[in-house]
Amino acid sequence: MSTGLLFALVGAALFPMGVAGLLVQRHLLRRILAFNLMGSGAFLILVGLAQRQDVADPVPQAMVLTGIVVAVAATALALALTRRLYALTGRLELPDVEHD
Repeated sequence: MSTGLLFALVGAALFPMGVAGLLVQRHLLRRILAFNLMGSGAFLILVGLAQRQDVADPVPQAMVLTGIVVAVAATALALALTRRLYALTGRLELPDVEHD
């Protein structure tokens, strides 16, 4: 088994765990962590599938590097909004929405 295939398989295992965490958890910090886990799985899949005969393709690596920067910025925004919600409501869960 090559390292690229191992990375892709680990990423394929992490992605559904992140999706399950987003769907099951109500606590916002846990949802943010699940979203980051899902992103890490996608990055591992991209890096793993980009290797051919133990030679890495630089284009997917550049895409993953850009994705990591965007993920850090999105995580910082999500944490800032979570902190603001906690300051306003004192809770770290989204309020229930009532349907008419």
